[in-house]
Formats: sequence, C-alpha cells, structure tokens
Amino acid sequence: MASRSRTTFKKRQKEIARMEKQRDKAAKRMQRKANKEAGIVEPEEDAIADTESSESVEPPESESVEAADSTRL
Repeated sequence: MASRSRTTFKKRQKEIARMEKQRDKAAKRMQRKANKEAGIVEPEEDAIADTESSESVEPPESESVEAADSTRL
C-alpha cells in the first residue's frame, strides 16, 4: 500500500478550497450583519454598477478626436 493514487490528494485540496470559501462567505455574512446592526448601509453591487454605467463622463474635445483617429488605423 505504498503507492496511493493522486486523486486522493486532489480531492483533499479541493475540499480544503471548498472549506475556505465557506469560511470566507460566513465571515462576509457576519460582517454584513454587524454593519446592519450598527446602522451602516452599504450599497449593493448591482446598484453600484448601474450608477457607474449611467453616469457618462465626456472627455474634452481633443481626446475624442484622438480616439476617433486611433480607430481608423
């Protein structure tokens, strides 16, 4: 029984990674709960993405001309 298959090692590594993910998720849940109890409101990720895409920042005229020139190359 000196030679064991490599799959056991891979399975163990996979299990360790899964457990770490679970631990990280639990820590995030606890942090959100603590923030909620303290009255700290964090914006949701979806809301952040929506506001960033809806805000349009227009570059100065010289930059927009350069951008148009570079697309023609």
